[in-house]
Amino acid sequence: MSTAGIVTAAAPRAFGAPARARLNRAEIVIAVAAFAGLCAYALATAPRLLEPDDYAYLASVVALSQGHLTLSTSQYHALAASLARSVGGFYSTSGIVQWVHLSSGRWISEKDPGYPFLALPFQLLHVIRLAPLCYGALACVGLFLGARAWLGRYAGAAAVGLYCTSGAALVFAWRDYMPTFTGASLIAAGTGFLLWAVLAGHAVPGRRIGAGLAGFVALEAAVFTRYTDILALGCATLAVIIAGRSPAVRLPARALWWWLGSVAAFGAGLALFDDLVYGGPLQSGYRAGEITFSLSAVVPNLRLMPGELIRAMPVLLLGLAALAWIVVRTVRLGQVGGEVATAVRRDFAVGVTLAASWFSIWALYAGYTWTTTQPASATVHVIRFYVPALGAISLLGAWLVTRLTTVPRRAAAAAPACVAVLALLFAQGAWSANDMRAAAMARPPGRPGLGPGPGGPGPLRGRLPGAPGRGGAPGGIGPGGAPPGGTPPPGGAP
Repeated sequence: MSTAGIVTAAAPRAFGAPARARLNRAEIVIAVAAFAGLCAYALATAPRLLEPDDYAYLASVVALSQGHLTLSTSQYHALAASLARSVGGFYSTSGIVQWVHLSSGRWISEKDPGYPFLALPFQLLHVIRLAPLCYGALACVGLFLGARAWLGRYAGAAAVGLYCTSGAALVFAWRDYMPTFTGASLIAAGTGFLLWAVLAGHAVPGRRIGAGLAGFVALEAAVFTRYTDILALGCATLAVIIAGRSPAVRLPARALWWWLGSVAAFGAGLALFDDLVYGGPLQSGYRAGEITFSLSAVVPNLRLMPGELIRAMPVLLLGLAALAWIVVRTVRLGQVGGEVATAVRRDFAVGVTLAASWFSIWALYAGYTWTTTQPASATVHVIRFYVPALGAISLLGAWLVTRLTTVPRRAAAAAPACVAVLALLFAQGAWSANDMRAAAMARPPGRPGLGPGPGGPGPLRGRLPGAPGRGGAPGGIGPGGAPPGGTPPPGGAP
């Protein structure tokens, strides 16, 4: 058999036009079952606030539900007293942790402001537990569509399953007032919708433009939630510009006008928001120098993080293997010609784009100085900065799964193979999530930078009301709401 024949035999049946592959009921069942498992795990245990970030976001969401983005000093103290009664006294003597006093005299959380807006409808309906899960459902839809457009049958189920079964997804989908899973889900959804819009050449142009616009809106919402997610948005923007110049893609007319116009409008709107609220278009709630990145942190993080990340999201190993295989295939077969070369080049273009989004986020946080200071038992607190890449990793992992399970001679075993792989990953993910959650809950009360211990809210405190804080106003808290003796884990860098 020729080299081209070998590659064709090792590819999915609908490899030439995977977006048109007939939808199999088993694919939907597998994807829905994976998401249902995530929901069951997240809802099976009562929610808990594990660290200062949870409390800071809780205060923001409650304040916004009362119609306030920022608070006067009297409103700030009233909210602190109200939350002290509802969450067991954490705020009773400290004020609200990780809020800052603006030069205008108003108070606002130092956290990037997007998540309270995303959580607001759920807070008003008293179903805040569903907030991360609903955004997770959006991620599953995007990943399913994008993976099928790229890879064909069972790829959508594989991508959804890989996303939902990692320990990182399970443990953060359980935390109602942390934006980690919501932000990662918005990136995953945006990536999937854009992948479908670019590759689904058979679809109605209006649908492709609408799907791409939805993808960019999702990515922009992720950036509003955590400003460093702008790396994923930048990679997506560059990718569609390059795709728009490729005659092989043939984007609909004016698609780039809509998509890039959305990015430009978002950038202008975000700059205006920061200028009005924080006093400058590039300002945020964090003090200058509070969030630091340094090349000196890379080596310590490389010693600490790989093992923690593999345990929390082992799908990264599948993603790396897929990327290596894609590169090798491109080197060996990219010049063969015909349909094989077209498929190989497409896989390479998509794989490199996903890898750029993944590696840019991880490379940034490899230089994050705060994670180098954390004890080994703080896994759940340090991996959250790497979770936004989970969608891209899952899509790359789906490439490997489909290559191994959907070759013609094994087509009948594709569904059982996917189910078996995902069952094993879910078991590992549940173990990992339980381990991370138990370690976080078992932290002694008052341990620097972490949340309350098993006996209830611990003595993590901001400065007492009346102590000087940012702006020198009464009721201030220390830099970033830092409890005595330690620096709080930031919820996201600006």
